[in-house]
Amino acid sequence: MKRSLACILTCGSLALPAHAEVWKCIDADGHVTYTNNKVNTKGCQPLTVELPVSTVPAVRPPPRAPATTPQTFPRVDSDTQKSRDDSRKRILEDELAKEEQALQQARQALSEGEAVRLGDERNYQKYLDRIQRLKDTVSLHERNVEALKRELASLGRAARTN
Repeated sequence: MKRSLACILTCGSLALPAHAEVWKCIDADGHVTYTNNKVNTKGCQPLTVELPVSTVPAVRPPPRAPATTPQTFPRVDSDTQKSRDDSRKRILEDELAKEEQALQQARQALSEGEAVRLGDERNYQKYLDRIQRLKDTVSLHERNVEALKRELASLGRAARTN
């Protein structure tokens, strides 16, 4: 009982807020310096807790002007741009097909992996780790498919606006 009371008193005293004396010093050039060093307090005034804390509002950067294309920037004719867009669309569609196939294979591997517990997985955590890796692979392919579909959709919107 005595130990716990002593511990409570000691721990309680450690939790009290610390108080330090702070000095505000202004040098001959008008530079303000704050210090807690009592030795170097010439021309300094102690700050009290009762004084309000002053704040300086953050400086906001000026608003940016919308980006415009300079007149000297090389232009591409519409046929060349259409050819580039078509090429990009084909590449994205090929990537999407490959990614969908990889997603299908990953899902199949996950369903097969969940059904079987391997011989070296006597520890259930090993089984869970293996299944988690399979789930992570499925998730990765799902995100890739979604990203490719978004890219194709944005490419389609850009083609309609041009």
